[in-house]
Amino acid sequence: MTFAGRLIAALAWLAAAPAVALAQGDRPDGAFPWQMDLQEPATHVMEYIHWFSWYTLIIMFAVVLLVVGLIAWCVWRFNERTNTVPTRVTHNTLIEVLWTVLPVFVLVAVALPSFKLLYGQYDPSKLYADFDPETAQFLTVKVTGYQWYWGYEYGVDETSVALGAPEGGIAFEALMTPEADLPENGIRNLSVDNALVVPVNTFVRLQVTAADVIHSLGIPAFGTKEDAVPGRLNETYFMAEREGVFYGQCSELCGKDHAFMPVAVQVVSQDQFRAWAEAAATDLTTAYETLAGMIEADAQDKVAAR
Repeated sequence: MTFAGRLIAALAWLAAAPAVALAQGDRPDGAFPWQMDLQEPATHVMEYIHWFSWYTLIIMFAVVLLVVGLIAWCVWRFNERTNTVPTRVTHNTLIEVLWTVLPVFVLVAVALPSFKLLYGQYDPSKLYADFDPETAQFLTVKVTGYQWYWGYEYGVDETSVALGAPEGGIAFEALMTPEADLPENGIRNLSVDNALVVPVNTFVRLQVTAADVIHSLGIPAFGTKEDAVPGRLNETYFMAEREGVFYGQCSELCGKDHAFMPVAVQVVSQDQFRAWAEAAATDLTTAYETLAGMIEADAQDKVAAR
């Protein structure tokens, strides 16, 4: 293909990108072929990130149109054929004020929602209108990064126990499932042997650290990314708004198997979580089998009810 052909194809793709992104509508969770947008949001934080990404894109597009328009106008208005005598204007107060004030307005328009998002990723009261820090309950999970897998430990505080975590706590490690051992619905380089299980519509506090080198816990569908630093306990949160399995990866180069250090979070109903947690306190394998059976039974009930 010639350069002109490639240029036309690229411009056509750019023109069609917004329509394709809007048409994705009912799309699957996670990444998928020909995806041109962020992952489908599973939390209110990620919904705000989606909105902010399109918001900034529109502003950038408007700035590009303005600059290109001004350049085109200058080429047409001040070319040699229409201006045989070049202008000798060296200063214009109005233009000086405009190109100082307008960029300030643009920066403020970008900064205000970005500050709200930045604080909202660590303080739910900034994004959740009905959040009350005095009564809010958090299920606490400590996440530890290792070379090259993740360790999870459920809190034994009163709030975590009230939300379904067993009084004795649960601690386990999650390693990537080898491709040869993938189940029928497994995903290469993302599926793990023991997923982190959490209840839907529940605030989950993540306390993130590392045991060896710096890692980073990233879950795109939740809008969550937190560095795991040895000797340091970082904290973030999420509240999944729908059930399903959501994947992430280590987002900090941590050694030769950095690319094989996935995160899998299984969001289930409150009853399913309590049943899983009760079984996991004594037998983790049985707990996942019990959970799988409950999910399958619920799916069959929904099909039968249609």
